[in-house]
Amino acid sequence: MTTTPTTAATEMRTSVLVARVWSQYLAPQKGLLSFAIACAVLVAVTTTVVVGWLDPAINLLFHVNSADDRITPHLPAWITTHPLISVPAVIIVFGLLRFAGQRGLTTTLNRVGNQLVGRIQEQLFSRLVRADLGHLQKAHSGQYLSSVLYDADQVRDAASTGLVQYIQALLLVIGNLAFMFWTDWSMTLVVLLAGPVIGAVMGKYLKATRKAAQGAMAETSSLSTAVMESLDGVKIVKIANQEAAEEARVGEVINRRQRFLIKGANARSMAAPATEVLTAFLLAGLLAFAGWRAQAGHLTVAGLFAYVAALGTASQALRQLAGLQGTFTQGLTAARRLFAALDIEPEIVDAANAKPLSRDFKAITFDHAGFAYAEAAVLRDVSFTAKAGESIALVGPSGSGKSTLLNLLPRFYDLTNGDIRFDEVSHRDLSITSLRSRIALVTQDPFLFDDTIRANIAYGNPNATPEQIEQAARDAAADDFITALPQGYDTRVGEAGSRLSGGQKQRIAIARAFLKNAPLLLLDEATSALDTQSEIKVQEALERLMKGRTTFMIAHRLSTIRHADQILVLDQGKIVERGTHDQLIRANGLYASLAATQFGAPVTEAAQ
Repeated sequence: MTTTPTTAATEMRTSVLVARVWSQYLAPQKGLLSFAIACAVLVAVTTTVVVGWLDPAINLLFHVNSADDRITPHLPAWITTHPLISVPAVIIVFGLLRFAGQRGLTTTLNRVGNQLVGRIQEQLFSRLVRADLGHLQKAHSGQYLSSVLYDADQVRDAASTGLVQYIQALLLVIGNLAFMFWTDWSMTLVVLLAGPVIGAVMGKYLKATRKAAQGAMAETSSLSTAVMESLDGVKIVKIANQEAAEEARVGEVINRRQRFLIKGANARSMAAPATEVLTAFLLAGLLAFAGWRAQAGHLTVAGLFAYVAALGTASQALRQLAGLQGTFTQGLTAARRLFAALDIEPEIVDAANAKPLSRDFKAITFDHAGFAYAEAAVLRDVSFTAKAGESIALVGPSGSGKSTLLNLLPRFYDLTNGDIRFDEVSHRDLSITSLRSRIALVTQDPFLFDDTIRANIAYGNPNATPEQIEQAARDAAADDFITALPQGYDTRVGEAGSRLSGGQKQRIAIARAFLKNAPLLLLDEATSALDTQSEIKVQEALERLMKGRTTFMIAHRLSTIRHADQILVLDQGKIVERGTHDQLIRANGLYASLAATQFGAPVTEAAQ
C-alpha cells in the first residue's frame, strides 16, 4: 500500500490545508456560516457601542459640560431631556440586541460544528471500511478511532466555532481601538507600542501549544490502540495473569499523553495571564499618561472612564485571540492527520470497463499466479483449474499460502503476477461488487454483529423474507437452538456473538451463506475450532451448503477434505502435490505425511 498521500497530507502547506477545510466542510454550509458571522458582527458592534455610550451617558447623568464632549450635542432631544430614562433604555436596547446576536451565534455554530463533525466521521469510516485489506492489516485501528473521536472535534473547534469567534474578537479589538483613537489618538499610540511585545509573548506560547498538540494526538492514537488490544486479547491477558502488566502498559501511554496535554494546557492557560500582566503594566503607564493629559485639560473623567472600558474590552478580546491561536494550531494539526487518512485511496478498484460476473461460470483458472506481501513471496507460480461445482481442498503446513490463495479470489488482495480467470475473463476485468456477490465465506471464527440473529443471517441479503431466513437456518441446522431461545430469531447475539457458543455462531454463519446462495463458496478452516458434537452438526450443514457450488476449502481435519474433487498441497507458496485423497496417499509424499501426523490418521489406515 502506498504511503505517498499520507506524506503529502502531512507536509501540506497551511494555506492549502485551510483551502481544503473550507471547500470540503465549510463551503457547503456557507449560508449558516454567514449568518453566524453576521451575529458575531452584531455582538461586536453592540458591545463597542455600549462602551462608547459611557462617555456621553456619564456627562448626561451627572450634568457635566465638557468642551471635549463631541457626542452629547448631537443626540436627540428625548435622550438629553430625560437622561434618567433614556441612558438606561439605550443600554437595555443594545443589551437585548447583543443577546439576540449571541443567541443566534451560539445555536448556529452548534449546528454547523456538529454537522461538520458528523461529515468528517462519515468520511473517515467510509475510508476505513473501503480500504484495502492489506492497508487495514498494516494500520492500527486505534489511529482511525482517534481520528473519528478526537481529530474531528479539533477541526470543528477551529473551523467553525474558532473562526467565527476569532472574527468577533478581531472586530471588538478593531472597534474599540477605533473608539480609543477617536477619544485620544496620542494615548492610543502609546497603547500600541505594547503590541510587538504582546505578539512575541503570544508567539512563544503558540509554539509550545503546537508541539504539545502534535504529541498529544500521537499518544491518543497509541492509547486507543493499547486499550483495544487489551480488550480484544482479554482472555490471553487473564490466562497469563498479566492484568497488572497491561495496566502498567496502558498507564504508561496515559502518562505520556497526559504530559503532552498538561504542557499544552499550561501553554494555553499561561498565554492569557501573560497578556494580563503586560496589560497591567500598560494600564499603569496609561493612567500616568492620562493623568498628565487630564491636568493639561485634554481629557475628561468621563472620557477616561470610557477609554479605560474600551481598553478593557479590547484587552479581553485580545486575550481571546491569544487563546484561539492554540485552538487553530490544534485544528490544523488534526486536519493534517485527517487528510492523511482521507487521502489514502484503495488500490484494488474496478477496471474502466468492468464486467459483471455471471452465476453460470464454467471454470476458475489460476494461471501462474503469484503474490508477495511486504516484498516477501507468499505464493509462486500457482496454476490449476477448478470446474464449476467441484470442491478444491487446500492443504499444507502453516505459512504455506493457503489463506492467501483463498483471499485472492474475492480480491481482498491483488496478484503480484499471473492471473485468475473466470472462464476466459480475468478477475481484474470483473466488477468487484459482482465478483463478491457471487462468493460466500465461512471462516474459522465467524464474525457476528451485535444485532439480532435474524439480522445477522440476513446481513448479505437484507431483502430476504422471514421465511427465507428461517429456511436458511433450518438448512444450517440452526433453527432448533434459535427457536429454543426466549426471543427466538429476535435474540441479540452480543458483541461479536459473545452470547452464543462457537458451534452456534458457526451455524449462523453457514445460514448466512445459505441465504446468500452464491455459486462460489470459500471455507477457511470452518470446523477446526469446534468440539466433536458441534463439528458433526456443522459438517453436515456444510455438506448441504457445498452441493452444487464450486467450493474452495482449507481444513486441518481429514474428514472434511477426503472426498474433495481436487486436493492441492502447498509448501512455501508452491503447489507441490495435487490429486484426490487416495492418489495422494498412494504417492506417499507430503500429503501422506500430513495425513499421518496433522490429521491424526495413520497412512495405511487413511489409504484404506
